[in-house]
Amino acid sequence: MDIRHTVGKNIKELRKVAGLSQEELAARMDVDQAYISRLEAGEKNPTILTLWHAAQALGCETLALFKE
Repeated sequence: MDIRHTVGKNIKELRKVAGLSQEELAARMDVDQAYISRLEAGEKNPTILTLWHAAQALGCETLALFKE
């Protein structure tokens, strides 16, 4: 599996566990909701900083985004 899809799947699952909508996560990360949608779909190649922001917004360790 492409790592972008793994990260996207994990972000989506963690977002749902946190009870956040894509809009709420986007606001916490200071990005557009469309970016979150494409990130969760594995269509974006996020930077390390973006992944760190996602983990902070989701209240998890950055490593959790890479678990297969």
